[in-house]
This record gives sequence, structure tokens and C-alpha cells, in this order.
Amino acid sequence: METPESLIEQVAKGDKDAFADLYDQLAGAVTGMAARVLRNQAHAEEVMQEAFLEVWRKAGTYSPDRGSVRTWALTIAHRRAVDRVRSANSATEREVRDGLANPHRDFDEVSDAVLAGFERAEVRTALQSLTAPQRQAIVLAYFEGHTYAEVAVLLELPVGTVKSRMREGLFRLRTSLEVSGDDE
Repeated sequence: METPESLIEQVAKGDKDAFADLYDQLAGAVTGMAARVLRNQAHAEEVMQEAFLEVWRKAGTYSPDRGSVRTWALTIAHRRAVDRVRSANSATEREVRDGLANPHRDFDEVSDAVLAGFERAEVRTALQSLTAPQRQAIVLAYFEGHTYAEVAVLLELPVGTVKSRMREGLFRLRTSLEVSGDDE
């Protein structure tokens, strides 16, 4: 199997087969990252398609000095996903400003939104309780969509060490979140 770095050179020359191979290698990670940002699988798939269209169009501008092809593709997709979130937020703000939003939102809808905000804050706080190596492994795997093997390569560690750090970190996270949940 060719590396994304060798494939992008061929893609820059218009090689559709190389592009298909690159897509096969990276589409899962790109879609996963977009899904975490957007929290909507259909939107994530649209962002993934837009990102790969940009990869196709801009393959000649890729520079290995600025990171791997995977990182480049994930960055493109992340920017597009964030743009989509901002666009949706902007539309919602316009609706509220123009009085078009439903002023009679259900109590459950509001309380769910508040609870989700608290949960995100608790997770961020709990992540800070981890050791730096545990946090790094968990962020790469759960927030950036990397596999154990990819995390091991990125951190230049054996896969077993990555799994141990993640297992210990997840245990510590669970304990931390259970303690903060008991405060209610």
C-alpha cells in the first residue's frame, strides 16, 4: 500500500486512481473528525466530500514541510466543519435577532442544552486531571479520530504503551466524572 505522501504527488498530476486510494486511506478519519465537530453524520459526510474535493483541487499546493498528508486533509476538513458550525450559529443568531426563532422553546430542550454545556465543561476539567501522556493519547484517539496504531506512530511509542495510557486515562476520567457527578 502506498503512503498518502506518495499518493498526493500522483494526485497533483491528476491521477484519479491515486486519488481513490488516498480517499480509501483517509475518508474514515476525515469523516470521524467532522462528525465530532458537527455531531451530525450526514453533515459530516458532506464536509468530507467537500474536503476531498479541495484535496483534489489543491493537491499541487501540499507541502510536506507543514505536516503529513493526513494532517493536511484533516485540517481542511476541520476548517470546513467549523465554518459550517459558524454558519449555522450565525443563521440562528439572525433568526433570534429578527424574532423568527420560536420564543416558546420546550423546557426539556433548554435544560438539555444547559446540561450538555455542563457535561462538556466537566469533561474538559476532567481531562486536565490526567497526566500529559494520558491526555495526549486520549485526545489523539477520541477527539482527533486516530486508531491505536496511528497514535503509537504519532507519539513514537509501542501500541501496548498507548493502550495502557488510554486505559489508565479513561479509568481516571471515569472516576473524575463520577466524583463531579456526585456533587449534584
